[in-house]
Amino acid sequence: MHPTLADDLRRLPELLQSARDVAAREVSGLDERPVAHIEEAPYPEPLPVEGSGAEGALARFTERWSPGFSGSAGPRYLGFVTGGATPASLAGDWLTSAYDQNVSGGAGSSAAALERETLGWLREMFGLSEAHGGAFVSGATVSNTVGLAIAREWLGERRGVSVSREGAGALGPVDVLSGSPHSSVAKALSVLGVGRDRLRPVPVLPGSREAVDVERLAAALDALGGRPAVVVANAGTVNTVDFDDLRAIAALKERYDFWLHVDAAFGGFAALSPAYAHLVEGLDAADSVCVDLHKWLNVPYDAAVQFTRRQDLQVRVFHNASAYLGLPTGDPDFLHLTPENSRRLRALPAWFSLMAYGRAGHREIVERNVALAQRLGERIGEVPQLRLLAPVRLNVVCFTLADEPGEERVRALAHAVAASGETFLTPTFYGGTHALRAAFSNWRTTEADVDRVFDAIRRHCADPRP
Repeated sequence: MHPTLADDLRRLPELLQSARDVAAREVSGLDERPVAHIEEAPYPEPLPVEGSGAEGALARFTERWSPGFSGSAGPRYLGFVTGGATPASLAGDWLTSAYDQNVSGGAGSSAAALERETLGWLREMFGLSEAHGGAFVSGATVSNTVGLAIAREWLGERRGVSVSREGAGALGPVDVLSGSPHSSVAKALSVLGVGRDRLRPVPVLPGSREAVDVERLAAALDALGGRPAVVVANAGTVNTVDFDDLRAIAALKERYDFWLHVDAAFGGFAALSPAYAHLVEGLDAADSVCVDLHKWLNVPYDAAVQFTRRQDLQVRVFHNASAYLGLPTGDPDFLHLTPENSRRLRALPAWFSLMAYGRAGHREIVERNVALAQRLGERIGEVPQLRLLAPVRLNVVCFTLADEPGEERVRALAHAVAASGETFLTPTFYGGTHALRAAFSNWRTTEADVDRVFDAIRRHCADPRP
């Protein structure tokens, strides 16, 4: 007899205990787990006709699939900008699935109110005003898309059309200006029907900088002859964590008509530290803001937030006109604010972590990560075979090979380091040079981890064979 759903339900406590044992073993072993697995994954099997029950599925998973998972939640995974999961956020994430709330609206559950409380804490943490309404989304890409969708509606308002009703074609050509935009911005413009080619690059400051030259931005706005535009400012670029001068950009609104969207996916967390908060001064002047939480807040994937001053326009874009859902009110349900109707309670892991560790605990994570990035940067600067491409401004170390830093040799170094199991770095291209990035945003990372990462890089940099 094959186990049935009813059998699994009767044995649910035992099943959850088994899953708990696997999870506890994996999490406790993260420090020593190979950071990356570069071997080929198992070949797909056909769908079973008869199931094996939850215990059988767990056994098959741990035998066949879990050995090939990366240690991306661990302390030496430095690719992309990847946080871990604090103990409290992990507990919150488990409970999210247990309660299985659909946070599309507030009827019949307090879950939406918990999301609003969490948004209020985050708004305070990032120094935003009460005028900034917010909502949880899946990641920075969707957060940027929501912010730019509101900006698109604002442009329509300026031009006397409703894009949400008439379509992007009614708007005509749009000007989106930015110095070093993240690739998700172009993706968002494609999704929104604005077009990737409408993203106009503005020159950045000289000297290994990715921050926009505000004077050149002013000139680009002036050249529009009064046409309203969208400016995407960056609070933490991916290669060197450079910050646009948000105050100076916001001051341009006195002369020019534009929507200010700030991509603060991970750089927004600089607000937590008195030593780095000046980098995000002016964030409160933004019309829309993107912040990713599964990066430096260290909550499980997937979680991000978006904020805007014009929630009325947001509702105009995203409202769901259905009799059974009801019309938006002055305090609209979340289904009227994002692309999703059905919504996981992504706020609960963040609520748990903020309640458990507070502002001080998360400030400590930020400041420690920055200090660790500086430590790695200093050590790389002492190796003749390596070269820093930019100062370590916050939590990312951008470096390359001192000699012949071609794409094949740089990628060979990344592959060799990953194959060692010690760390994982992502390749990039910066200042006309192929390079590697080491991004620190995991709460577990220590000085000992940095030393292991450095030893692996130094060991393989002398002869990185393609």
